[in-house]
Amino acid sequence: MANIILFDSEVRENLLPLTYTRPVGEIRVGIMTIREKWEKTMKAKVSYITQDYLAEKYAIDYGNENFIINGSAMPSPQLCQLIRQMEYGEAFLLGEELIAAKMDERQFERLIHDQDIGELKGIDLEDTEFLKINHLWDIFQLNGAALEADFELITKGRESAPISETNQVLGRENVFVEPGAKIECSVINATTGPVYIGRNSEIMEGSLIRGSFAMGEGSVLKMGAKVYGATTLGPFCKIGGEVNNSVLQGFANKGHDGYLGNSVLGEWCNLGAGTSISNLKNNYEEVKLWNYSLGRFEKTSTQFCGVIMGDHSKTAINTILNTGTVIGVSTNIFGPGFPRNFIPSFAWGGNHGFKTYATDKAFATMERVMERRKMEFSIGDRLIMLRLFEDTGEHRRWEKG
Repeated sequence: MANIILFDSEVRENLLPLTYTRPVGEIRVGIMTIREKWEKTMKAKVSYITQDYLAEKYAIDYGNENFIINGSAMPSPQLCQLIRQMEYGEAFLLGEELIAAKMDERQFERLIHDQDIGELKGIDLEDTEFLKINHLWDIFQLNGAALEADFELITKGRESAPISETNQVLGRENVFVEPGAKIECSVINATTGPVYIGRNSEIMEGSLIRGSFAMGEGSVLKMGAKVYGATTLGPFCKIGGEVNNSVLQGFANKGHDGYLGNSVLGEWCNLGAGTSISNLKNNYEEVKLWNYSLGRFEKTSTQFCGVIMGDHSKTAINTILNTGTVIGVSTNIFGPGFPRNFIPSFAWGGNHGFKTYATDKAFATMERVMERRKMEFSIGDRLIMLRLFEDTGEHRRWEKG
């Protein structure tokens, strides 16, 4: 069986803080993560070439036939057909960026040991259609197209579970409900895009949904929630209030009123009751986002951008966040007023100032939060977080006095 090996290209630096805790291929865009898309499309096992501190959790697996694929690229019928036809020693390029290569076991072993693998035959993919994330804002901007492609892939040849007659459904042919899902007394409009309801999820009474929309296994829309497309809830999320064109990677909560728009939340995030996020500047100017690799804010060429939040970060009740706010891993934000637009990892505070979120306290919270979902904050997870605490120290300028 062929092996798919997703590698982190230089794009990984543009996708921090999300990629502090995962390879690029573990980012969710549409219904599935990029890894899940490749597994389902190519019917092959997927592993990773990633950062050294993530390698134990996301290991490499290879064999006689190996396709090395850029983790920021999503499969398309055209791209997959070309990959299946590749010969050993061929490489697909988009400009100067490597998208895919095919190697035998010997070639791959030489690659991972930084030895000469010989010259690859480069083939230009300029006219090949496929989705690719290059920046943080691509995740929500491409979410509609990715969701439609995933919907077709997941539901093809399958029959949806029935939908209760207590609901009002428009475009019923574009709605797919997995077994165990519960939906009552809600309005679903799928004429604007497909709606996918995951296994054992729940949409409570009074919810209003406009596609495209997807919710993963075990996720919950609370009573009276209002959701606009293109929005994705990963597995085991709880959502209330108003949400528009946002992607929650999984295990994240926005359980109460407040607005979330054009945003991406990592795993294990929580927005306190009344947290609201601006996604449009008052002067309608282009939004700028913090870029870790550049060490400064960069232009996004978009007017609409809310918040990018790394894993295990949280806001207190009635928190307000400004347009284009980037929040690192394991932060705790509280207090009146707008905090700064870039909040480093392991920060504790708000507009009044920040101090360092000590790892012993941060880890204790992570353990409690994950234990509630019957999941373990493992030794491996702890080591990853300790490495991140050290690597992100340069951004916590208050530590330098």
